[in-house]
Formats: sequence, structure tokens, C-alpha cells
Amino acid sequence: MDEKKWQAEKFEANRPHLRSVAYRMLGSRTEAEDAVQETWLRLSRADTTDVENLSGWLTTVTARICLDMLRSRKLRREDPLAVHLPELTASQQTDPAANAEEEIELSDSIGLALLVVLEKLSPAERLAFVLHDMFDLPFDEIAPIVGRTTIATRQLASRARRRVRDTPVDAEADLSRQRHVVEAFFTASRDGDLQALLAALDPDVVFRADAVAARMGALPEIRGRGPVAETFRGRAQGARLAVIDGAVGAVVIFGGRLRIALRLAIGDDGTIVGIDATADPDQLRMLDVTIIDR
Repeated sequence: MDEKKWQAEKFEANRPHLRSVAYRMLGSRTEAEDAVQETWLRLSRADTTDVENLSGWLTTVTARICLDMLRSRKLRREDPLAVHLPELTASQQTDPAANAEEEIELSDSIGLALLVVLEKLSPAERLAFVLHDMFDLPFDEIAPIVGRTTIATRQLASRARRRVRDTPVDAEADLSRQRHVVEAFFTASRDGDLQALLAALDPDVVFRADAVAARMGALPEIRGRGPVAETFRGRAQGARLAVIDGAVGAVVIFGGRLRIALRLAIGDDGTIVGIDATADPDQLRMLDVTIIDR
């Protein structure tokens, strides 16, 4: 068989695994797709005649690419560009039903609480933890990727594991509950579904906007279920769900920059009791934001 054809077939056979590795390390479908595509480009240019384990080679290359992407992302943390905007993959843009089973598997592979914890790890810690604890890669194979000794790599994974274990047991359930409420609200907002908006809001809900958001056209304060529902009806087209300072909310991004953060307070009955809109750049920089990239 022609070597390039053989490479292509082996790569396609490994693609689901590589996407899974990249997604767990990056937390973004788009970036994971980019990493896997770059792996293919490197494979197509490489001489793999002497490679005994091509699957392992592909995993290592993907891991190195993801590590570089994570390090680049960390360099931007001081700027509100530190969030990454999820986009549709090419298959989703042309056929929403394409690869549905694979997309569901990816979406379910990282809980919200774990995703937030992983975002706080250093790139090397995240890679060591993901490759060892999630994919059973030996530390002596991970060490060359992160440029550490085997013992140091083991310590990286251990530190990451402690961070993960320190996450409260009920954090995942609470974030999932919040996401259900917030997602329903913003879906109703985009669809212009007034009844669904009213159902999501507490009768005494209060919307507040900071001075910068007010200058962008928002009223400084709106009180009551009806007025707030009317305000959001048919709006929020650009809003993306995110975990903001440990709670599920939404962000709006223009030109690759974080422009507005919407923090929602949810009552015990599961309705939204408060919405705060923040657009002040200095305040945005202080927020801990993780896009829920699903």
C-alpha cells in the first residue's frame, strides 16, 4: 500500500482518540479540531518509516501541539482576551446532525467543575494529569513532552490531582443545575419566547447594568419579571454561556474581546432573581471566566 494512503487511513482510525485527547486538554472543540488538523499536517510531512507505534506517535504530537496552545493561552491571561469563543466545527456548519454521537461524547467527557479546575492548572500540570489520569500514558512517555524528568512529571500530575480532588463533591451538580436554568433563559431570549422568559424569572427579579453597559444602551436598573423579560426578548444573540467567578452566566464577545459579562443569581426555586451586566474593562479583567465550550 502507498505510504501516504496508509498514513491517512491510520490517522482517520486514530482521529476520535486524538480529538478526545485534545478536547480534554484544551476544553474547546474548535481548538481541539485545530490541534488534530495540525497533527495531520505534521504527519503528512513526516517520514514514519521507523515509527513502530504510530498511534503513540500521533498522541505525542497532538499533546505537544496542545501544550504549545495552552502556553500561548496563558500568556494572554492578563488581558480580557483570555476567553476562547466556541465556534461550530465544519461538520456542524454543513450538517447539524453529522457526527452527533461523537459530539455528545465529547460534551459529556468533561464536567463543568472539572473544566474550571483544569483551566486553573499550569499547561504542564494539565497535560501530565490528562495524559496519565485520563489516558493511562506512562510518566516516562509524558516527561519528554513537558521537558521534565519522570519524577518531576509525576509530581506535576500529583499536584493537579490534588486540585481536582479538592473540588467540592456537590460542585458539579450545582453547576449543572445553574447551567440548565441559564441555558433555558438565553435560549428563550434568542428565540424571543416571552412565556419561557417569564417562566425563568422570579417575579421580583432585578437587572442592573454598570456605567459602561448603560452607555452601550442598557438601562441602569430594571425591576420585575415582565420588564426584564421584555428587555431580553429577542436579544442575547451573541451571548455565550460561561462560568464566571464560579457560577454559570454568559459573556458577549466582539472582535475577539470580552465586552460584557452577565452574572445571574438563581434562587432556591430555580428561577433567576438577579442579572448584573458588567462592561467596564477594568472590572472584566478581574473576572475569572471559563467559556462552557459545548
